[in-house]
Amino acid sequence: MSPRPLPRVVVVGTSAGGVTALGQLLAALPADLPVPVLIVLHLPRDRPSRIAGLLDPGCSLPVLEAEDKQPLRRGTVIFAPPDYHLLVEDERTLALSCDAPVVFSRPAIDPLFESAAAVFGADVLAILLTGASQDGSEGIAAVRAAGGLAWLQCPEEAEASTMPAAALQHAGADAVLPLEQLCQRLKEMFS
Repeated sequence: MSPRPLPRVVVVGTSAGGVTALGQLLAALPADLPVPVLIVLHLPRDRPSRIAGLLDPGCSLPVLEAEDKQPLRRGTVIFAPPDYHLLVEDERTLALSCDAPVVFSRPAIDPLFESAAAVFGADVLAILLTGASQDGSEGIAAVRAAGGLAWLQCPEEAEASTMPAAALQHAGADAVLPLEQLCQRLKEMFS
């Protein structure tokens, strides 16, 4: 059996406790990462986000806030902006959407994961971290149904266990790991 090819995109979702978890995850990314990393962090809709600027200094890759029709670039970390869903439009382009909130959130994780699975199929690695809602469960199910990989932060060590626990119960996972081990596995995957 031949080894599984590397993912062509990494998608990450988180909410409560996510800033700390993302800081650790982004610090583990190699400077020569050959894929884009797309992130949804639940954000307040009524004010600008400073998350990209906050996390950029700790990451060896550029960290940006998404713009509509932005090209999908390898070696770049892109965050959903406040009050927009971030979607993978096709293999080269991102889109922003004002569609209704999902599980009370916009941006929401499910639309990102589902659109990535629709475009990239088995070439997606979806990572769901700490969070206090069930957003992400349907997206993890879509990624796994398309043959992609789903990694969850171990609910017992997550700051807020609801999100990874709900996804595990709803869709299962290819790995359930403490954050430190998840970061290490991600680093090893692309080294």
